Amino acid sequence: MKSFEFLSKKREPKPRNCGITMVLDKGLGLETASSLMDISGEYVDYLKFGWGTSIVHDREIIKAKVEMYKSHSITPYTGGTLFELAYMNEKLEEFFKEAHELGFPAIEISDGSITIPHDEKLKCIELGKDNGFEILSEVGKKDPNLDKELSLDERIEYMKEELDAGSSLIIVEAREGGKNIGIFDKAGNAKEDEIDYILDNFDGNKILWEAPNKDQQIFFILKLGNSVNLGNISSEDITPLETLRQGLRGDTLGKF
Repeated sequence: MKSFEFLSKKREPKPRNCGITMVLDKGLGLETASSLMDISGEYVDYLKFGWGTSIVHDREIIKAKVEMYKSHSITPYTGGTLFELAYMNEKLEEFFKEAHELGFPAIEISDGSITIPHDEKLKCIELGKDNGFEILSEVGKKDPNLDKELSLDERIEYMKEELDAGSSLIIVEAREGGKNIGIFDKAGNAKEDEIDYILDNFDGNKILWEAPNKDQQIFFILKLGNSVNLGNISSEDITPLETLRQGLRGDTLGKF
């Protein structure tokens, strides 16, 4: 039982179909991660092993962390950079095998740092599904100049095609910093007209909005409600985000 539970606003329990929180693990130690999940794991739905961090840490520690996250009903998955590295080196078969052996139930498929023809990316999504993984795919480029070359209509079309190919959620690229990329301007402010256009043409429940900064999280919660899907949340912001979702901070108090 939680303290002051009579004042709390209950959210949909896991497994959730909305109000999803995806957290970025940038290399937490096993004990640190386990302690964090003991206190906040119920608020985390997906846990991304960011970038290629799985490569630089001991294999057995990665396996132990994966199992620990799963014990909290969290879906751990490999970041898109790891997939892109495997694709570049023509090692997808080995990548899938290793991900299975480490216990990952899901993988991210992206083309943020390298160029992959879109029809090839769709085939990779289908291949990942066929190999037994849940697929989260990301649309957008990590280089702001390249990302700006992708029109809004093209972005939406890619999102639709990737969903049809088998992705369970479509991640809208914003990187760890959330500035000057995708739906955020140079100051990190959301481009509301573009977001509205996306939502007019795509199912918002299938979008995982990367929103690493507090102001961005507040924007989405106030605009779309506390059941909006948010990603690239830092490990230290799990509880602060949940308090925003539950209207326990001045920014969202009394707004739901």
